[in-house]
Amino acid sequence: MRCGGIFDVASREEIVAVLEQQSSAPDFWENPVKARKVIADTNLQRAILNPFNRIMALLEEAELLQELASDEADAAQRQKALAEAAAGLDEAEQQFERLEMQSLLSERFDANNAYVTIHAGAGGTESCDWADMLLRMYVRYAEAQDWSPVILELQGGDEAGIKRATVQFTGGFAFGNMKAERGVHRLVRISPFDSNKRRHTSFAAVDVVAELDDDVDIELNEGDLRIDTYRASGAGGQHVNTTDSAIRITHVPTGVVVACQAERSQHMNREKAMNMLRAKLYEIQQDEKRKDMERFYGSKGEIAWGSQIRSYVLQPYTMVKDHRCGVETSNASKVLDGDIQMFIDAWLKQQAQQDAGD
Repeated sequence: MRCGGIFDVASREEIVAVLEQQSSAPDFWENPVKARKVIADTNLQRAILNPFNRIMALLEEAELLQELASDEADAAQRQKALAEAAAGLDEAEQQFERLEMQSLLSERFDANNAYVTIHAGAGGTESCDWADMLLRMYVRYAEAQDWSPVILELQGGDEAGIKRATVQFTGGFAFGNMKAERGVHRLVRISPFDSNKRRHTSFAAVDVVAELDDDVDIELNEGDLRIDTYRASGAGGQHVNTTDSAIRITHVPTGVVVACQAERSQHMNREKAMNMLRAKLYEIQQDEKRKDMERFYGSKGEIAWGSQIRSYVLQPYTMVKDHRCGVETSNASKVLDGDIQMFIDAWLKQQAQQDAGD
């Protein structure tokens, strides 16, 4: 449906009505797996319907304001009404562009939640601090999208920042958008940790995988898993807990490691870690050759020079440039505050053009 009927409003409203009827049933939570699927489907439909309804409301309001302006004798009031109508039309156009971009998210798991893992590159404290800046950037972006970000794993740096963090973003089309961020990110700045105020270059890598649907079958052999419990210390607050029940799971045949410390229950942390492991193993299984993992991991390359997908320069000038599609901006502070949609949209358009040319 996402490919051909993203603007089929009547059908989507009928779907939401049916889903809401199911969720109001007294026995709704007797099957938690099915219940979560119904809630996810409802949120997905609303992620499309809400902006569409907002566009229609803006257009109706602009039409009304134009009618009022045509009947207004006072020139100042007429100009005010026309200005408000123009502003409404501009917002409607922006909303439509967002909805149109959403129509590009038509691959199987694009509508799903996303697991995003950030790894600090070589460089010690500098890279750990840069990884922490990226984590903040993505959490701010997620919050602006009305997604729910939950930090599942957090390994602090020795002096500052983080060595590694994994975040689950829950919301409509989280994976479809965040998959554009997979790769190496490069920062150039005057180091706040260098007493000589020299310029440093830091790297961090971002991996993104989709949370899988329940009908995706991933075979896991318990004998292939090494499961460790440990005490995790985090920042506390709404995103991550300090807990003795943290779980780390290693899939021995592939070397894939996942961890979760978000919950105080060891059982819940294990369940979340297993879901993440299934997602990562699914990504690996999509490659026909085990040595070729470019599509999901190798595309980020080595966490070093020449492999970055995007550069963030804070000194001697300010610029953020995406090297894949050439989009750049001088407002680096705004980008680091979560305003990354321009890069995501440009990458999605580039991918759509490439797919059309294949």
